[in-house]
Amino acid sequence: MGEFKVHRVRFFDYMPSAIRAMAFNRHTERLALARADGALEIFCFADNYFQEKVIPGREGRAVEALCWVGQRLFSAGLNGEITEYDLEKLRPRYTLEAYGGPIWTISSNSQGTLLAVGCEDGTVKIFEVLQEKIQFQRNLDRQKGRIISLSWHPSGTHIAAGMMDIIQIFDAETGHATHRLLVDRGVGASKSKEVVVWSIAFLSDHTIISGDSAGKVQIWDGFTGTLVKTHLVTKWDVQALSVSHDESSLVAGTSEGTVIQFQFLSSTVDQQDKAWIRTRTFKNHSHDVRALAHTDTAVVSGGMDTQLVVRPLLDKVEKNTQESALRKIAFPHRNLVSCAKKAGLLLFQFPDHLEVWRVGESDGHGKPGESLPVKRKPEKLIQLKTKGEDHICCSALSPCGGWLAYSTVSSVRLYRLQYNNNISITKISRLPKELRWAHQLCFSSDSSKLFASVNNSSVVIASLNQLECKYLHTLKPKSGSQQLVHLLFASEDGKWLATANTDCEVHVYNLHKQKLHCTVPVYSSCPTTLAINPATSNLVVVHADQQIFEYSLAQKEYTDWSRMLQKQGLHYLWLERDTPITNVTFNPKNSAHIILHDTFMFCVIDQSLPLPEAKAMLFNQMTLRSLPEAERKQHSHAFKMCKNYQHLLCVSLLEDHSLVVVERPLMDIMAQLPAPVRQKKFAT
Repeated sequence: MGEFKVHRVRFFDYMPSAIRAMAFNRHTERLALARADGALEIFCFADNYFQEKVIPGREGRAVEALCWVGQRLFSAGLNGEITEYDLEKLRPRYTLEAYGGPIWTISSNSQGTLLAVGCEDGTVKIFEVLQEKIQFQRNLDRQKGRIISLSWHPSGTHIAAGMMDIIQIFDAETGHATHRLLVDRGVGASKSKEVVVWSIAFLSDHTIISGDSAGKVQIWDGFTGTLVKTHLVTKWDVQALSVSHDESSLVAGTSEGTVIQFQFLSSTVDQQDKAWIRTRTFKNHSHDVRALAHTDTAVVSGGMDTQLVVRPLLDKVEKNTQESALRKIAFPHRNLVSCAKKAGLLLFQFPDHLEVWRVGESDGHGKPGESLPVKRKPEKLIQLKTKGEDHICCSALSPCGGWLAYSTVSSVRLYRLQYNNNISITKISRLPKELRWAHQLCFSSDSSKLFASVNNSSVVIASLNQLECKYLHTLKPKSGSQQLVHLLFASEDGKWLATANTDCEVHVYNLHKQKLHCTVPVYSSCPTTLAINPATSNLVVVHADQQIFEYSLAQKEYTDWSRMLQKQGLHYLWLERDTPITNVTFNPKNSAHIILHDTFMFCVIDQSLPLPEAKAMLFNQMTLRSLPEAERKQHSHAFKMCKNYQHLLCVSLLEDHSLVVVERPLMDIMAQLPAPVRQKKFAT
């Protein structure tokens, strides 16, 4: 297979932001997730939990709650604004001031016609959902304290609101309060503290379930306003609740990092009366669980430790299948690292700044597996802070290292970099009007062109020369897709540009003729990465369900190897991996070698070797090493895999054929925060 000199880069200290809110759309099987930096992420649960879309954050946009209305997504936050998002252009569509101070919660009725928000000034405000916008309708009876949590009755006739020490029930049509439920405070010293009703659920039988800061999950009779049962589940806060669609199961998230399940069951076999009984406790988080979603088959949770955890409920799925496996999604399913192969430079993308590093050098030689002496240490050359409040959407560094570009949802910025005795960076002040913003950016291999994905799966081509950037052409697919291109790849010979969008379309353009060359047959799963082999001009595409396809651009059909792979099928252990392939490259010394990786695994596929049979050991490298050389050949197969990684973010080949492997250093988010951080927002 050959050996590589490897640069193990461990100084990209990227830290995902804490999860603040989530909302699950069971009709489209998509989960919307909001982070503390204001970024939103959309995961497609039907497509192997792939992170389909990302809407970058914005300074001061703290999302406190999310809500789906059909296929429309709304958020509310402590800035007092309601925002609807454009899920095709991946940006806020509009923002509406609620005029009630900070908004703590947002909820829609089951009919999808009304939105309710809970405000700091004690009002529950109702908005009518129109075709293009929302419109204020009325206020419900104003209360003395802030509204922390809300839940509509499935009929849409009543609303339950959680406050400080109180749960208030409103008639949604008249706007008047009908019941006032007093929540018990804690015991001992905590009895003097107000109880925050963090979360509330209003069931179809008029049962109300609340979770509060005294660590209680309480069951209430909504008809009479009386307390039915109290479950003390933690010494700290119960911060989130979520109920299954059939209302037979409830989960509660706590400040201890636990998720507790309750089920609506009979206490005996013959007994007809049912009650909410605590059944399971899950411990998958190290810190506060801030958000929950209860799907038909799993519990989805997130919080301060930044991880999205999908915990299948084993009584709802078939055991020992892929659906029964626990998933922890910690990092974006997209590249945050750009490599200037010819210059030996790396670009690291953070939400509000960029860093350019030069990789280290070694002139030593050694045996495989040995660490070589470092002649020159890695060096940070540039740290570029973004302008404005919008966070970075995408970024790119040209192969020669002389151009740097990044985009927010409002603007594209392009810089000329020069490395002499001193490093100089010059902003290109005049950009073509077609480059107002971009969702993805990519440079040609000779650094003479910039490609930018814009609206409707279109790609803008701009030429670069010294300090000039000029518009050349816009490439448009014939499909008319409204989705943005999320993958861009320019071939080494400058002839081809491959694109992919979240409608699962893969298009290849001929850059010499500036027109569409071919469209790869649409596969049902979303592409997660693609690349063109410089030696064969074959396009390799990997999808969210872990399938691999190789497509000949010359013949406009799948290659024989790809057909053989689909006929035999991939190894079951490969298909059961729960993190998507995020990067593909090729060995310049051997065109039969495909190099790819996900978050935890690095793999070289040798197309000259037979595919692994179902009974073969997929992870067989240690076994092969222990065998005599004469026996290795009969046990070897095409997939050479290594799993000795924790958080693998990028693998790229430099011009000298050395391999750059970017790993995130192990860090704890709480270690970066002063003292124990708990709910202190009410102290001010």
